[in-house]
Amino acid sequence: MIFSETDIIIIGAGAAGLMAARELADAGKKVTILEARNRIGGRVCTQQVAGFSKPIEAGAEFVHGDLPLTQALLKEAGISLRTMTGKNYQFMKGVLQEAGAFIPDFDFLLDQLNKVAEDMPFSQFIAHYLNDEAHADLREAIIRFAEGYDAADIQKASTFALREEWQTDGAANSYHPVGGYGQLMDFLAAAGKDQGAAIQLGVVVQEITWEAGRVEVICDQNRSYKARQVIVTVPLGVLLAQPQEEGYIHFKPEIKEKREALAKMGFGAIIKILLEFKTAFWESNEEALSQGRALPELSFLFADTTPFTAWWTQLPRKAPILTGWLGGPLAAEWKNKTDEAILEEALESLAFLMGTSVAFIQEQLQASQVVNWPADPYARGAYTYATVGSTAARQQLLLGMQNTIFFAGEAFYEGTAIGTVEAALASGQTVASNIIESS
Repeated sequence: MIFSETDIIIIGAGAAGLMAARELADAGKKVTILEARNRIGGRVCTQQVAGFSKPIEAGAEFVHGDLPLTQALLKEAGISLRTMTGKNYQFMKGVLQEAGAFIPDFDFLLDQLNKVAEDMPFSQFIAHYLNDEAHADLREAIIRFAEGYDAADIQKASTFALREEWQTDGAANSYHPVGGYGQLMDFLAAAGKDQGAAIQLGVVVQEITWEAGRVEVICDQNRSYKARQVIVTVPLGVLLAQPQEEGYIHFKPEIKEKREALAKMGFGAIIKILLEFKTAFWESNEEALSQGRALPELSFLFADTTPFTAWWTQLPRKAPILTGWLGGPLAAEWKNKTDEAILEEALESLAFLMGTSVAFIQEQLQASQVVNWPADPYARGAYTYATVGSTAARQQLLLGMQNTIFFAGEAFYEGTAIGTVEAALASGQTVASNIIESS
């Protein structure tokens, strides 16, 4: 067996792991990151794919709102932000129009939410407070939003968390990092390496054997790494994997209470599809115009009758690229579909929304990329959503294990930016700071 020894092992080279490594290495710690993939970034994945004229974002894409740590790091890295522009449209109940409020009767909804004294699953809130026919449209809209934007299962999602999110309106302003989010991951990795941190790619962690002040991380290809402490930054979906599933990490001795806490948290599924066309036909195509489906200055298109509930462009960057979004329980159900089947469904959805034929869409199509996050064994989903029990579970997990095992990542962040890159960065920074202070 091949051995390597260090002060701190970090499992996962995503945003949290890279951030923690930079902080710890800067404080003089000897750090080794172990990453199962052959790339850094985790669920941040800027790709240059054949057929696409520009890099595409397979994972995290937006900076939602004015997020302090993300924006400070982007500034430090010299990466500028581009504010999304254009018009939002919606295709609801067979009618296409410019989008007004994403949620109808929003003030009434907040009034009802503020009547809730004790947290409950969101499905239960809907059944108790919005059960009459007059609010059918509102029910549909909030379910679509919770399952789409939050990737949540409403049978588990926290009503209090959704109330807080909608009251703070964190998604009001959206930005694209110019050149792609992956640049920030490269910047953090380079900063850590400059301070001596090592990043090992293609290393699949299989088991963590531990006692207080000592860990051995056993990996594939007969590799083993030893350290005094370990920070586990893999996605919540991986921590929820079963022993027979790819990506599962065995702890020896087992961390039963932590496993039970993890099971109380919510992790949503997202499938993205990226399509590049010969032209931005939705702007002025004659066939679209004849069908009443031209969408000038299209930014976002929301729909209620197709599996892909949101599409968006790259405005103000001029590129004939559309991104489709399928989130929540349906995305989880689709995880075993082939990329070809998902592409076919997406093209049918898009043709319907644009009022044209699948043949026309296919004739225009130059490149496509399906990103099935729930099928990825080193992600097993997209990002965390709050459940009724997740706050207490997260606090229990943040205690770590005997100053030896720590957890970091967007799932372990405490704040309003849940499920974001900001959450992952902040969590990695916090855990690193705690380790530095305790030593």
